[in-house]
Amino acid sequence: MQAPRFWRKGKWHPLAVLLSPLGWLYGAATARRLRRGAWEKLSVPVICVGNINAGGTGKTPTVIALASLMAARGVAVHVVSRGYGGREAGPLRVDEMAHTADDVGDEPLLMAAFAPTWVARDRAAGARAAIAAGAEVIVLDDGFQNPALHKDLSLIVVDAAVGFGNGRVLPAGPLREPLKAGLKRGDALVTIGGPKAQARLPDLGLPRLQATLKPLQMGMDWQGARVLAFAGIGRPEKFFRSLSQEGAEIVAAHSFADHAPYSTAVLQRLAKEAAQKGAQLVTTEKDAARLPAHFRPQVLAFPVRLEFADVAVLETLLKCAGVKLT
Repeated sequence: MQAPRFWRKGKWHPLAVLLSPLGWLYGAATARRLRRGAWEKLSVPVICVGNINAGGTGKTPTVIALASLMAARGVAVHVVSRGYGGREAGPLRVDEMAHTADDVGDEPLLMAAFAPTWVARDRAAGARAAIAAGAEVIVLDDGFQNPALHKDLSLIVVDAAVGFGNGRVLPAGPLREPLKAGLKRGDALVTIGGPKAQARLPDLGLPRLQATLKPLQMGMDWQGARVLAFAGIGRPEKFFRSLSQEGAEIVAAHSFADHAPYSTAVLQRLAKEAAQKGAQLVTTEKDAARLPAHFRPQVLAFPVRLEFADVAVLETLLKCAGVKLT
């Protein structure tokens, strides 16, 4: 489902107030689960990339950026993910050539191109498997509310343009837990967005790593290109805006639910519309990972990468967490 609009309409919107008792119950259940967690301490540092908001905030690009940075510094980094949307329970190491999004989820397929990636419903078991395979550092994807493992560094990813919405807990708002409780467990914020959005975020009492998503230049000139864009991510409008900013002429834009599977009927409809409008089909890397192999050649992916404003601050945090950067 797409995020309800009233999540951005303020804390005292009638629907937010009406649903607030359910939000309290949801938050209480999360707190109880965290209190009863095992919090297993591993033999290698665990770097958690998570969020307090439900939905897309930029966790996958953050994981990729972290893994790339550590790998470039000589660290054997492995990623452990739940594998949302995949059928495999794991622990299973993702093989880009053998697995599909139906097997392991779309995000692990993307992350596996940058670091050895494991899917595991049991995060602790996945991490132990990664260590047995030579991992010197574990990057835990979307594990902030998972109490299975002790985290040596917890990074909370925030979309600067959205912040924390109306500040209420699901379903009254976008939060997985009360903001104060989540910030108390975090070590730093990764705030993603342009200068104006960054400036609007208040000081929340944690070290802040400002970052920006930038299109990856791969020889494709988007200037003037007629495209039919489609995306099933947390905030599809961000993708459409980035594509437009690169100069593409978006003749049609279609939004789908985050992680939505693309049926044959939907893909045929998109292809037909693109042909009628003389446009090229374009989607995100994450969406492209969910497309059937026979359809992928018809679609261009629009890759983006996360760039930190101050890498030195991130390196300091990693070193304090026990990561040995060369």
